[in-house]
Amino acid sequence: MAMEYYAGISDAMRITFVQVMILAIIAIVIFLYGMYINLKKWGLGAEGYGQKPSKGSIFTLPKTLAYQLSEDGHGHGQNIIVTLVLDILLQRRIMRRSPLRWFMHITIFVGWMALFIMSLLMFLVELLHMAHLGIGPEPAVFREFLGPINDLFSYILLTGIIIAIARRLFIPRMREATIAYDSILLGGLTLITVTGFIADGIRNGTFWGFGIEYPYAPPAALFHVIISLLFCIAYIPYSKYIHMIATPLTILANKGGE
Repeated sequence: MAMEYYAGISDAMRITFVQVMILAIIAIVIFLYGMYINLKKWGLGAEGYGQKPSKGSIFTLPKTLAYQLSEDGHGHGQNIIVTLVLDILLQRRIMRRSPLRWFMHITIFVGWMALFIMSLLMFLVELLHMAHLGIGPEPAVFREFLGPINDLFSYILLTGIIIAIARRLFIPRMREATIAYDSILLGGLTLITVTGFIADGIRNGTFWGFGIEYPYAPPAALFHVIISLLFCIAYIPYSKYIHMIATPLTILANKGGE
């Protein structure tokens, strides 16, 4: 979600862009290490959490998943394409249980993923421009092209966040079940989304009707980038966000079903 707010600035700010690249690499390394720990833990199986771990390893999970996706593997026997589209992308199992919860999940999922993809595209365009390869669109032009699309998915994400917060505040059983993990996730998403709107508004010279001078845009965008990298990449394997990876793997392994 972050890079489109920062990319496309003047040549004088390239040093900061390089710093963002370094932070991105650090965030990815932290993410990969966390995923290694999780894959190793999952590979140990049920006994991996007890005092007598099995002889599993980081390679056990991929082998097990490959077997379960084969014709001989166990599971519900649902076609893998149907499972990918209906159970993972469209999240129909959640929709069957609660349409409101499904709408919340799908808006957060679609908004987040769309913004992430656009950020990667903007980041790539900026890198090509800095490398003087003569290929790809001008960053400023491409950023303006992505602007309306970015706004659309930002509001989609914000809609899901507002619903999630409202459920935690006004539904008694949800409020009672809320733990620190849930609060951190919602708080982090809210902070990233709000700072994204602020950074974009400052870049355009206005924020909620107040004139803001452009020199404030790079620091605001840099702050948004830093918390986005740390929270949306580095923090994932160590938080409840890991369910975004673990749940699809489980659904695939079981070939769909409940």
